[in-house]
Amino acid sequence: MTDTKAPKSKRKPPLDPESESWHKLPWRKFEQHVYRIQKRIFRAEQRGNQRAVQKLQKLLMKSRAARMLAVRRVTQDNQGKKTAGIDGVKAVAPKQRLDMVENIHPKHWKHLPPQPVRRVYIPKPGKDEKRGLGIPVMRDRGHQALVKLALEPAWESKFEANSYGFRPGRSCHDAIEAIHIIINHKAKYVLDADLKGCFDHAS
Repeated sequence: MTDTKAPKSKRKPPLDPESESWHKLPWRKFEQHVYRIQKRIFRAEQRGNQRAVQKLQKLLMKSRAARMLAVRRVTQDNQGKKTAGIDGVKAVAPKQRLDMVENIHPKHWKHLPPQPVRRVYIPKPGKDEKRGLGIPVMRDRGHQALVKLALEPAWESKFEANSYGFRPGRSCHDAIEAIHIIINHKAKYVLDADLKGCFDHAS
């Protein structure tokens, strides 16, 4: 009778010290800090206090917590984290991430102008034509993610109730549910408009 052995457990390779220190950062506290400022921006915009909105947006973009979250989003969370720009950088090590956190501070923006985007043409679903896609370098993506954290709460306060495209916490399922509720009581007309080649041919 042959001896049966228990399968060996697959152990994950140990993290290097830099990666471990990056993972051990207080990410939950960073998220809470950013959320508090975003909530203040949202309420100030609702009151119509533009001066307070601008001050809070500047405060948010200068905060280390927001810059850390912006860098984590573009280097680890986003789907295109391994897509390189014109500089060829697609994998950012923890030490370089910390450098990027310092480089995307607003005080450096005048000295670090945006770099050109890498142009890639991807096929449109169900069509023979292709759509142009501009891929910024990783640092510029960090700038964009940081600015998005500051702009999003202000615009969320004045968006239309039935707007579902590219909004946080909303999806196509929410749009389907809204349509179902509206047409459930009375028949409606549906308007489908397509601005043909608008962004492909705009100067």
